[in-house]
Amino acid sequence: MSDPKPEVEQMWHDWFMTDAFKVEKGQYRFLRVLPHDPRCKLCYAPFHGIGGAVVGALLGRKQSSLYPHFCNLCEEFAKKHPGGAEVEMSMLFVDVRGSTALSEQMTSVEFSQLINRFYVGSTKAIAEEDGLVEKLAGDAVAAFWGAGFAGKDYVTRTIHAAQNISRLMQRQKIPVGIGVHTGTAYFGAMGSSEGLVDISAIGEEVNTAARLASKAAAGEIIISETALVRAHMDGSELESRKLELKGISGPVSVRVIRV
Repeated sequence: MSDPKPEVEQMWHDWFMTDAFKVEKGQYRFLRVLPHDPRCKLCYAPFHGIGGAVVGALLGRKQSSLYPHFCNLCEEFAKKHPGGAEVEMSMLFVDVRGSTALSEQMTSVEFSQLINRFYVGSTKAIAEEDGLVEKLAGDAVAAFWGAGFAGKDYVTRTIHAAQNISRLMQRQKIPVGIGVHTGTAYFGAMGSSEGLVDISAIGEEVNTAARLASKAAAGEIIISETALVRAHMDGSELESRKLELKGISGPVSVRVIRV
């Protein structure tokens, strides 16, 4: 019989995979519908406007002064429970293709507006499928899904988010490439000696998802065969590729969706 997981590891495992924190999930769904972005990336509490005023008055939540992607309560939670667990998850990475060339064709204000539209549209599509935004960086957005907060069909919902992002960006004439993968990764609260914390996912499977996005041309969604199998989707009609990915041993079998 294997040893039970340490308490903190079990807590993060249950939160991500089995919905141990039912109260928190209820708050997440309630907070998600309140206007407006930016929000806490863990509980989705809005920081400004009417929504920010509501959660501040009723729940005592406000934007952390130390880590602006968290509310004050989620920041304290992460600080009190550093660590994490290996969990099954699906991952989505989306990058703006040719962003350097685009920036050279626009003023800095115009380019910043384009990137903001990309951020807003992508994160909204992710939230609609109950994904957690892991980061907004440069010309990229990363997110992940787990059964504990997105349901047993979380891999399918990741693919749906990718399709919705692709459609939206095509309408806005923003060229993006998307990668979707699923596997085991380490998820939890990681911090620094200065006391800053981040909720993140790391590991080889996360790297694979990022590399898939880097291989996707504008308008392409590259999905690993692993993700398609986990989503119970028939990819026989989709283009098949075998990709050599930097830092990943052996070719990765994928399918390509164009929406």
